[in-house]
Amino acid sequence: MKASIKVGLFGIGLDTYWGQFEGLHDTLMAYQDQIAAKIADHSVEVVNAGMIDNPSKAAGAAELFKVKQVEIIFLYISTYALSSTVLPVVQKANVPVIVLNIQPVAAIDYEAFNALADRGKMTGQWLANCQSCSVPEIACVFSRAGIDYHLVTGYMQQEGVWEEIYNWVDAAKVRQVMADNRVGILGHYYCGMLDVYSDLTQQSSVFGSHFELVEMCKLHEFRQRVTLDQIKRKMREFSERFLVSEECQRVELERAAQTSCALDELVAEYDLGSMAYYYEGTGGNEYENIVTSLIAGNTLLTGRNIPVAGECEVKNVQAMKIVDAFGAGGSFSEFYAVDYNDDIVMLGHDGPAHLAIAEGPVGLVPLPLFHGKPGNGLSIQMTVRHGPVTILSVVQDGQGKVKLLLAQGSCVPGPTLQIGNTNSRYKFNISAKDFINSWSMAGPAHHCAIGVGHIADKIHKLARLLKIESMQIC
Repeated sequence: MKASIKVGLFGIGLDTYWGQFEGLHDTLMAYQDQIAAKIADHSVEVVNAGMIDNPSKAAGAAELFKVKQVEIIFLYISTYALSSTVLPVVQKANVPVIVLNIQPVAAIDYEAFNALADRGKMTGQWLANCQSCSVPEIACVFSRAGIDYHLVTGYMQQEGVWEEIYNWVDAAKVRQVMADNRVGILGHYYCGMLDVYSDLTQQSSVFGSHFELVEMCKLHEFRQRVTLDQIKRKMREFSERFLVSEECQRVELERAAQTSCALDELVAEYDLGSMAYYYEGTGGNEYENIVTSLIAGNTLLTGRNIPVAGECEVKNVQAMKIVDAFGAGGSFSEFYAVDYNDDIVMLGHDGPAHLAIAEGPVGLVPLPLFHGKPGNGLSIQMTVRHGPVTILSVVQDGQGKVKLLLAQGSCVPGPTLQIGNTNSRYKFNISAKDFINSWSMAGPAHHCAIGVGHIADKIHKLARLLKIESMQIC
């Protein structure tokens, strides 16, 4: 995830109040400073425009946010404020806005409040707690102005409020990661997999990603330059990152190591943040030698936050990048089987995998053949970490629209297939049968990205920032 983004923050109030209620302005600014500090704690730079309490100040706040190039704005309702104070800021800044309807406390202390002799002080204290008064007005104006807005409602000490705010910040970070991402496409689609074919223009339009079409001959060129010392270093990395099977022949390890070194060069040359690949070639040629030795190197890349998807599944490498950017992994998967006795779904693939989310060691094992593909070589055997998981697919529907499809469940212990693939057992709060039916009817391609933890709320917020639909199965 991008280490930091710029977040705009401004409070709103009514300047008429300041001369009427002594100390109210300072009290409200102290609350705003607390919010700024807590948001800054989440690895972001906060651009605090202060209290905007009349329309003339609104233009200055908007200009500040544009100059500082903030990616998202938090609008703090400190007390009642006129919507004419708010609209110019948001219109001119033209970035997503999150309205913070946050009271200082869960409830006013009615007994102490009503015991005050001075009705002026009573009104001042009420005004410091009347954030919700402005919400309908602001929402109405934003709706009529066609401004996309989002609400966070609660009180300052409420843990869920800050979780929601941080989820918005994380979603904004991931949106920026996707916009900055350079996606390599190496080779071509797996012929006949119509579901994986992708509209790159639509992907660029929605996510802002750049797509770099990379030639196999370039990877071959890099591979030819790899030295013996580089191969030795890479084999040491294999032994450090993988549980290398004794069945792996040295010649196969060296072949995979040489290709892995070339992949590192390819990624550096084109500054890639992710990649989708597939190639076949004719039997026995040099390109077949390359594509049958990619899985180990691509798994290492995926483990260092450069996800790689096989079968040239561009939509799925986008999903993998999203999950990875949220810090949840993002391993390349497809449906393997259903265990109706245990009511679980098995998902996996022949690689690449995400090393950071493995349950136990990640095996590097030989495969006498790659099913449905030419040649043979080394593959990854891994199970995803047991516990909560999120599954994500980037879907393009029949109208060409991109949406996010997700589900939350658990990766559970139990027997898996020891066939030199990544495969794990997943349980959901609906039956395995209902899950398969519901997921499939939503129209995804047959691949998906697996991440650890439940991050559905963050993904939904990302979709809102991207202005696309998100659909959750369970």
